Amino acid sequence: MATSSKQYKNIGEDLWKGRSEKINAELFALTYGALVVQLIQDYEDYDEVNKQLEKMGYNIGTRLIEDFLAKSNLGRCSDFREVGEVVAKVGFKSFLNISPTVTHGGPPPPSSPRPTSNASMSQASSGSSFTLTLEENPLAEFVELPEEALEGGLWFSNVLCGVIRGSLEMVQLQVQAEFISDVLRGDESTEIRVKLVKYLEEEVPIGDD
Repeated sequence: MATSSKQYKNIGEDLWKGRSEKINAELFALTYGALVVQLIQDYEDYDEVNKQLEKMGYNIGTRLIEDFLAKSNLGRCSDFREVGEVVAKVGFKSFLNISPTVTHGGPPPPSSPRPTSNASMSQASSGSSFTLTLEENPLAEFVELPEEALEGGLWFSNVLCGVIRGSLEMVQLQVQAEFISDVLRGDESTEIRVKLVKYLEEEVPIGDD
């Protein structure tokens, strides 16, 4: 039986409550802010800072996923819509104690009438997406961006996009994750769009049959 949205929310809450190594939210925000400032000083280029934050997040995501899977006991998602529910209600909740609102978007219309194989089924799912709307963002708790950073195109919390990309890649999902709006930049909401690029093939470790 499929897991409901409410059940995912409960799983996320239980994981957060059971996490013994919680970090102080204020310390977390200030530490991350200091990291961003250091990157700006080092690279003096906001596009490069965005890339470095995403890269850092990717490396974090590839490591967090193992802990996440072990503690959540969740199986493989049946489709990309379910992936969005798990990321929003279990992933974000268990690590950051927030539950973004998830809005699902479908894939573009297929070029052929119907898929005829497993490969084409995967292709048909490519282009599926979901958008995460963050009502609160622990990373940006005490932040006000200077005009120079706004004009330079800084996505202050871009590490989150990398975490999503890295963690999903470890479960054979290649995605594009990017901020499309941020209240720090004067937008009405903070949103991350996650788009499915393709399903990755399971890799057999070298030396294994």
